[in-house]
Amino acid sequence: MTSTTTLRGALAASALSVAALWSPMALAQDRVAYHIDDAATQGLKGLRNIRNHLDTDPSARITVVTHANGVDFLLEGAKDANGSAFAGPVAALVARGVKFEVCEITLRNRNLKREQFIQEAEFTPSGVVRLTKLQVAGHAYIKP
Repeated sequence: MTSTTTLRGALAASALSVAALWSPMALAQDRVAYHIDDAATQGLKGLRNIRNHLDTDPSARITVVTHANGVDFLLEGAKDANGSAFAGPVAALVARGVKFEVCEITLRNRNLKREQFIQEAEFTPSGVVRLTKLQVAGHAYIKP
């Protein structure tokens, strides 16, 4: 191998590295899945994390997937331990592009109805399956 061949190889590798940094994927918005399965311990903390996330990276695309007791903060009239309604902060985050999804298996298991949830809530057949699909599609996973 000549030094010219080695130099060409190094330059080609450098060019590919630079191209990768400027690829559409590198410039794409961050996609993040927040997983909440216990509203009592994760609800307020999760909303605060998401707000901070968007304050730092307003272009992030965030989906919050809830199941089990995690759906409770999306129920109509739900309040945190301080007595503040969750609906206001959720609505503010939805206005910033965040999606809040409720597991329909949880609805069946807990005898809940869609009408019991705030209007910002969306529904997904299975929270666990949805989290899996989001991760396979490249979403970062965060469990507050």
